[in-house]
Amino acid sequence: MKILKFCVLAASLLTLSVSCNDRDFLSVSPTGALEDSQLNTPANIEKQVIAAYSQLGNDVYTTPYTSMWPYGNVRGGDAYKGGNGTGDVDAFHFYETFTFNRVDIGNTDQLWFLLYVGVSRANDALRRLNAVSTADMPNKAVRQGEARFLRGHFYFLLKETFKRVPYIDETLATDDYPTVSNTALSNDALWGKIADDFRFAVANLPDTQPEIGRANKSAAQAYLAKTLLYQAYVQGDNNAVTSVDAGKLAEVNSLCDAVISSGKYSLHADFATNFLTAGDNGVESVFAIQFSRSDGTPKGRTDRGNELNYPMNPDYGCCGFHQPSQNLVNSFKTDANGLPLFTTFNNSDISTAADFLANTVDPRIDHTVAIFGHPYKYSPTFLFQASWLRDQGTYGNYMSMKESVLPSDPSFQKNPPFMSSSKNWALIRYADVLLWKAEALIELNRPAEALPLINQIRQRAQNSTGRLKTSAGTAISNYKIGLYPAAGFTQQYARQALRYERRMEFAMEGFRFYDLVRWGIAADYLNAYFNVEKTKRQYLTTAHFTAGRDEYMPIPLNQINFSKGLYQQNPGW
Repeated sequence: MKILKFCVLAASLLTLSVSCNDRDFLSVSPTGALEDSQLNTPANIEKQVIAAYSQLGNDVYTTPYTSMWPYGNVRGGDAYKGGNGTGDVDAFHFYETFTFNRVDIGNTDQLWFLLYVGVSRANDALRRLNAVSTADMPNKAVRQGEARFLRGHFYFLLKETFKRVPYIDETLATDDYPTVSNTALSNDALWGKIADDFRFAVANLPDTQPEIGRANKSAAQAYLAKTLLYQAYVQGDNNAVTSVDAGKLAEVNSLCDAVISSGKYSLHADFATNFLTAGDNGVESVFAIQFSRSDGTPKGRTDRGNELNYPMNPDYGCCGFHQPSQNLVNSFKTDANGLPLFTTFNNSDISTAADFLANTVDPRIDHTVAIFGHPYKYSPTFLFQASWLRDQGTYGNYMSMKESVLPSDPSFQKNPPFMSSSKNWALIRYADVLLWKAEALIELNRPAEALPLINQIRQRAQNSTGRLKTSAGTAISNYKIGLYPAAGFTQQYARQALRYERRMEFAMEGFRFYDLVRWGIAADYLNAYFNVEKTKRQYLTTAHFTAGRDEYMPIPLNQINFSKGLYQQNPGW
């Protein structure tokens, strides 16, 4: 201790002996830090692009954007918030009921911030890429394509969630950021900016990337198709769909054809493969977020955005969020021909094991929803029980399964008190491409051409019962799913079939609410949903969707304050 005191005293005296006029030490770069200019080397620019990729999965459980489940599923009527009552991550409760949503919710502000971190990382990479020569970095154009693909993705999530957002690219000086309004671009022009990023990516990305996880030309074509599909449904200032742009739909059709004809993708033979680690980067994965564990980092790079969504049994432990709604469960019922009960599915509830044998159902229900007495994640001896639920009285009997893995899965990891895994999360599946094409064709009044695409999806579902067995080898539920006949497949019927098919195929994957808004049916659909659900779930008694307001989240109050009032609030807020 005496030696320590001496050393401290000596250091202090040495500090005092330095002349106040000798300031050379002030210009020495801190150890472990880089000057901005030092990043402008090909090797470091590569790392900046990787940093932009990293932001794809940098969400947290209070602000998920991997699967967008609180905004796409909970707001879309496919899921209840779940957890330990309405006060547990209460922001999600406010999103679900709409009436309690506010402009000052911190989770909403954090979502805005994290998505703009993604934009910022892509812009930083692009600034440096634009300045480097092709001679010094031969793959410059490819990396520019990747950075613009990533920027397009983050802006797409911002656009579909908040509608009116400030558009900032790599050419704008940082000092000028405060001058950019969130209303500087029209709704259509902002979609156009996002589409431009994907167009650039299409023109500059290779057909195949040497490293798994990097975006390729097909991924860019698919994301451009998705962007144009959203843009095609023209919205007025009150968020109502006023027309559908046939030119945009025709381009969607062509882009989907390009992905299909590439020969790189197909549907997995079994629907289940999409939600198992065996399906990571498989033939159906057009673009996916790459997660990892045991990778040299303290906790690995696992899926943190879905951490809350595991059951409350001893093998997991937490936290019981993201519970399928009774309405979603009922929607999997089929008629005598195995076709959906479009208008009558919700006339009665199915909930017990006996109900799933007495009624015919689409097999995708047991790939999507954990049901009492049924195997959890295809394990015949690991049966889902009521004791696994955290708050059954508030949120009902079911849990979501697509995002979870078994405790024995090599990708599983506990991040106490939460659960996680390194299983990929697909942002675009080949099934998306088929149904985007079908949707474009139907809206172009070419339903006969859409029919085989929808039936291709249904045929795969029909064949996906191999893992849905009890320990005795019998079917878990009474599966019956049929193909749509050509007779009577009019535009109106086809539109109904397409929209229903998207719900069955992508249930609990984060898209439902955004589909409803794109189609212009969110208000009617969700208020009809609430009218029935509030008789089953007391906490939904006051839930109500206000047309012209609730199609989009409010611009976070913090962001309006930071902009000194430059940002304009969305209508109705």
